[in-house]
Amino acid sequence: MISVHLICVGKLKERFYQEACAEYCKRLSPYCRLTVTELPEERLPQSPSQAQIDAALRKEAQAIRAKLPPSADVVALCVEGRERSSQAFAGLLHTWEHSAAKHLVFLIGGSYGLDEALKGEAWAKLSMSPMTFPHHLARVMLLEQLYRAFKIREGSSYHK
Repeated sequence: MISVHLICVGKLKERFYQEACAEYCKRLSPYCRLTVTELPEERLPQSPSQAQIDAALRKEAQAIRAKLPPSADVVALCVEGRERSSQAFAGLLHTWEHSAAKHLVFLIGGSYGLDEALKGEAWAKLSMSPMTFPHHLARVMLLEQLYRAFKIREGSSYHK
């Protein structure tokens, strides 16, 4: 069984996001060993400068790196990432399963995204859409797409 990790900056506070994530985590349990790690978002003033944002992103990146399992392929969710169809995403999972890495790790940044250096270290960059979504919703969307990818691979009717 493959090992999938989500490392997310920011804690889910809204109950509807928590419930949606719990549902997809439950659905994913037959397909992978899933670990979701929440890291605190760095506190910033109301109108932070770019230097303050960059410093916060660097600190968050350090915390993320500390949680990366050894022998991991990292996928950074970011706006400059490549958009993929659900079928292409299922193919990405298939490609990864045949790699030497023992863990597949997805990174979801906080309100200001991810540190540039961290994104540069990623095995792949993924964009969910050209539209902007709350980072908490991105977690739900990623979990659903992971579930959909496994269902596509097994030939289920879930993906129509």
